[in-house]
Amino acid sequence: MAGYMTNSEMPFLDHLEELRWRIIKALISVVLFTVIAFYFSDIFLQWLLKPSTEINAPVTLQVLKVQSIFVIKLEIALIVGVIMSIPVILYQIWSFLAPGLHQHEKKYIWPVIIFAMISFCAGGAFAYYLIIPYALDFFLNLAPENISNNIAIDFYFGFILRLIVVFGVVFELPVLSVILSRLGLITPQFLRKYRRHSIVIFFILAAILTPPDPTTQVMLAIPLVLLYEVTIIISYVFAKKRKEKLEKDLV
Repeated sequence: MAGYMTNSEMPFLDHLEELRWRIIKALISVVLFTVIAFYFSDIFLQWLLKPSTEINAPVTLQVLKVQSIFVIKLEIALIVGVIMSIPVILYQIWSFLAPGLHQHEKKYIWPVIIFAMISFCAGGAFAYYLIIPYALDFFLNLAPENISNNIAIDFYFGFILRLIVVFGVVFELPVLSVILSRLGLITPQFLRKYRRHSIVIFFILAAILTPPDPTTQVMLAIPLVLLYEVTIIISYVFAKKRKEKLEKDLV
């Protein structure tokens, strides 16, 4: 009886062991890329400082704590390390799930990984080149003439990095739609049915994730709505392919 229980539990334990090693490999990738990014952190630091030098409103960034620059460099390196590890993380997830997938589903892994990286970079670029300059100008120009814009440097970088990461994650919506549509978990009919509900949710999320001004919130909500429409199109394409495959199999 004891032997029977051990044998029946082994597959589950093997899965846990495999999952543990997949997580370890993903963490090793994050640590490795974080160390590399920290070495080049001065370049990233200057790149993130650039928006503050190209706006109309005058601003002075101040270091208020001894360890501020080190902590900022570490945060930047960690975020870059996670972003650079996205292909490795997705590959580890796929490798763990691959035994349960059909052969025709496995071929989508690299297109999905590449699509995910491009989408995140597109979202980050959208925030960096469009949202951040406008948001900085909007907030800093609110100060009266007799008040100087002296900002703690850690708050500045927290503001910039938050927007870049938020928009990068938001632009992953089409990637998620590819995965869920390919697995048959969402359909165009389902997405169209809950379009209005989704738009309301998008504006609520935009209000939570962005600085508290209506224009910035709208500038996040509009891409979300557009990406949702792209999601419907993607779902429609996969649903059509699935229907054609079923018809072909029946013949």
